[in-house]
Amino acid sequence: MRVALFTETFLPKIDGIVTTLCETIRQLHKLGHEALIFAPDGGLDEFEGARIVRMKSRAFPLYPELRLSLPHASMRATLCEFQPDLLHVADPALLGIAGLYYGGGDHGGALHLPLVVSYHTDLPAYLHYYKLRFMEPVTWPILRARHNRATINLGTSVAIVEQLQRHGVKRVALWPGGVDTERFRPGRGSPEMRAHLTGGHPESPLLTYVGRLSAEKSIERLKPILEAFPGARLALVGDGPHHKALREHFAGMPVTMAGFLRGDELATAFASSDIFVMPSRTETLGLVILEAMSSGVPVVAARAGGIPELIEDGVTGYLFDEETEAIAAIQNLLRSQETRSAIGIAGRQWASEHSWAAATQELIKCYQAACEGQNVSDDPAQEHPSLRFRARRAARRTTLFAIRKLLP
Repeated sequence: MRVALFTETFLPKIDGIVTTLCETIRQLHKLGHEALIFAPDGGLDEFEGARIVRMKSRAFPLYPELRLSLPHASMRATLCEFQPDLLHVADPALLGIAGLYYGGGDHGGALHLPLVVSYHTDLPAYLHYYKLRFMEPVTWPILRARHNRATINLGTSVAIVEQLQRHGVKRVALWPGGVDTERFRPGRGSPEMRAHLTGGHPESPLLTYVGRLSAEKSIERLKPILEAFPGARLALVGDGPHHKALREHFAGMPVTMAGFLRGDELATAFASSDIFVMPSRTETLGLVILEAMSSGVPVVAARAGGIPELIEDGVTGYLFDEETEAIAAIQNLLRSQETRSAIGIAGRQWASEHSWAAATQELIKCYQAACEGQNVSDDPAQEHPSLRFRARRAARRTTLFAIRKLLP
């Protein structure tokens, strides 16, 4: 199978979406499938045998880490040369418009191709953290219109699948996440990494957060939790637009801002920690939670989004609504090595059942269903001769006129 992927979130950016796409491309390559990637400029031109077509981009003012790219007419020639079997758009923003134009719809789009659209970012929830809550009523209609052009839509957790369906998105399937259990495993911790994450106090209990430092992650919620344990240390692994604000928020506290860690170094950081904490309430899944569990580290995380699907409360980790619940869970873990070990072992066992190979097999099934289900008729008027159909077709053609100037 030949897959053309459109994404505005890709290497060199680091986050859960990039991890998902990279691991998926790696697995597709192992299985003999081919991929072509359209992504913003500024990174590699090849990944795991897949060509990356870099598109001119600009940083998004409210979130400088995110670079947005406009579609370009040259994309059509590149697609025709590659001859994909289907198109996959991850979180359609601007670049993803090309995928929505070339595939999907009632008749396969301009290139008569199936279209898969995956939903990775709870954008309406994010608006609350950037003083843009007033935009939520208009955001869902836009998302609904884009997603309903897809042959199949993918949500990364049952909670997100249900959320999309509640808001009128059709043809939604589950694409579960995975974890590299060989890389993220118990026993990979090191005294050097622990000394680094604890700011030179390796004997202290170590709480660790891994992820973007951004407003929607609610990292400020960790302050009262840390204050409840005077001898503990907190490591924030990652970076992002909220770095300065968080540095000021935790000023004078035993907090290490470790920056981005990658690959084996990140796996060592997980395994060197005592407890992983995740305060975010906007996670569509939470891959770092899977990575912590795979590392044998107990997880204490917010009961929100897709997170409860990863954790059996009190068995493979702990869930909390209020900070007081998180404090009680951490207290229980810190005072009992036996409890920490039992939770860590149970979490590792659960994570070991969620490999990237299994997740990619589910994705391939969705790809196959999209290829089988997409209508690619060249003459829709004969199939739908009604006046209503012709009026709607005229409206669509008018709407797409500006896009065709960019994408002939």
